[in-house]
Amino acid sequence: MIRQRKKEISQNLNLALIGMPAVGKSTVGVILAKQLGFDFLDTDILIQTKENMSLAQIIKKKGLKGFLDIEAGHLLGLGGKRRVISTGGSVIYREQAMCHLKEIATVIYLHADLPTLLTRLSDIEARGVAIDPSNSIDSLYKERTPLYDKFCDIKITCGQNQPGQVAADIAAALADKI
Repeated sequence: MIRQRKKEISQNLNLALIGMPAVGKSTVGVILAKQLGFDFLDTDILIQTKENMSLAQIIKKKGLKGFLDIEAGHLLGLGGKRRVISTGGSVIYREQAMCHLKEIATVIYLHADLPTLLTRLSDIEARGVAIDPSNSIDSLYKERTPLYDKFCDIKITCGQNQPGQVAADIAAALADKI
């Protein structure tokens, strides 16, 4: 299912993928970038490269708030054109960063239901998921879902679809705009 908000999508803008960890943002992003002839940027990799630490190490060393501030800082530095940007799942916690992302990109929310995510997510600590240690994936899902809905221009329900199908669904939603 595809839900789209009214927003003109220019060829000069970027596409930004948001959603829960393990929904497939990076995998779908690479496929989509190839299909559209766009560049690809994974903000998790950008953060790890710039900070010279894994996401898990950053969270351990700087704490959750520190990590979210670092993530937002790197997001605020993004620009460019014709790029598919795969963001970290926690990007929606900093409103200023999300407002910047919406200025430079069409924001596409890749949505999967909780049971699907639970089968895909294993070691959230090693993966570097920005979550309070006292929270569960279930509570994280309930907390983040309204924020993804708030900031997205297009919502793609992924379900059990393969990454290539999800990328095709996004391309179809953008077909008359790019």
